[in-house]
Amino acid sequence: MNELRTIDPFALDPFDDTFRSLMRPWRFEMPEAAPRIKLDLSEQNGSYAVKAEIPGVKKDDIDVRVDGNVVTISAEVKTEKQEKDNGGRMLRQERQEGYASRSFTLACPVDEAKVQASYQDGILALTLPKKADTSSKRIAVQ
Repeated sequence: MNELRTIDPFALDPFDDTFRSLMRPWRFEMPEAAPRIKLDLSEQNGSYAVKAEIPGVKKDDIDVRVDGNVVTISAEVKTEKQEKDNGGRMLRQERQEGYASRSFTLACPVDEAKVQASYQDGILALTLPKKADTSSKRIAVQ
């Protein structure tokens, strides 16, 4: 079957597509270094709300730490052991394993005793209540 092809006489390099397709088999893809934690942070009445996307992680492998106004979310992504006794071989493995951590600083300190955390469908939801404002006392300078 004949194939019609249009040629643009004003194209800068008419052979560009031809040479690009020749290089396609040798294209090298770099794997990502580690899984990333993406998050949304919002402020509500008297608290912060965080939604962190951590897919493929068991909730036992998630670590949340609050130190004043610094919040750190860490997770370890593990893959299952490969069984090779069935005669098969791995052709391509794109699922990653590794350790991911994310820290951020809030404007106000967090009340660690009232923090709530839940994990469902790869989303970690945190409610971080603000610590009650401590009244500042003016000191008279003599």
